[in-house]
Amino acid sequence: MQLQQLAYFTAVAETRHFTQAAERMRVAQPSLSKQIKSLETELGAPLFSRARGNVTLTPAGEALLPLARRILADADTARREVAELAGLRRGRVRLGATPSLCAGLLADALARFHRDYPGVELRVEEGGSRDLVRDLARGQLDLALIILPLQSSDPALVTQEILSENLVVVSGGDRGRKPFMRIEDLRGRPLVMFRRGYDVREATLAACRQAGFEPRFAVEGGEMDAVLRFVEAGLGIAVVPSMVLENRPGLVGTPLVPGLRRTVALAHRKDVEPTRAAQAFRSTLLSFLSEAAHAGTLAPGIEALVAM
Repeated sequence: MQLQQLAYFTAVAETRHFTQAAERMRVAQPSLSKQIKSLETELGAPLFSRARGNVTLTPAGEALLPLARRILADADTARREVAELAGLRRGRVRLGATPSLCAGLLADALARFHRDYPGVELRVEEGGSRDLVRDLARGQLDLALIILPLQSSDPALVTQEILSENLVVVSGGDRGRKPFMRIEDLRGRPLVMFRRGYDVREATLAACRQAGFEPRFAVEGGEMDAVLRFVEAGLGIAVVPSMVLENRPGLVGTPLVPGLRRTVALAHRKDVEPTRAAQAFRSTLLSFLSEAAHAGTLAPGIEALVAM
């Protein structure tokens, strides 16, 4: 089994078309088909069904696809790790983070890292914590800022708690604002709710159900910016991380009593040592958080969990 064969197989699986896959891989279509056939012969099972011109994955192909993606991602990481041995003049960091972190403190940490290692390529994937855990497992990310705790079904990850922050109820304007709210106060109120994959969604639903009710959604399925904009437009209220309210003068955050907090951790796959570039970014991020906590410049409601 060759990496090239797996790359061809993955291209066909993603395009569901041999000619388009060959164009993507910049190879003649007969050569690609021959390599796929050799792979099928070696594995002893067909990988694609080609009935009536429709290309679909067979059960063997479905089983191979996530493994092939992971092998290819790991091979790419290995090539880059070797290239970094001359020093961090080159390299790449693929970082996943939730939208609240991307809009908040992460930008400043990335700016510091880019200043210190200008030759290292930075790729940031924004998404919900559940999505980022999945991408880590697939080898599509080197590091990710995820929300703890992990689920029992999650892949084996190494995690380091780096900060804790409050969740608040956000609303438009401050007319009739209360000094605090309880989860029970959300009963019957129209909520703007994140799409599936966001930890804040799961935390809100769990808290409401523990209080004995199902929340009512005014609108469901948004990303962070969309949720905040919907609240600004008066569609409802939402439960969000406190840090996202910076530079949002039209929104007011009300604390929850008892407090609802979340813990952010830096994670990587347990079976793959982070590249030197990823390790350098981890050091930069931890140093940045420690200094910000010592200087008191972290946003209200955020507590650094790294040594100062």
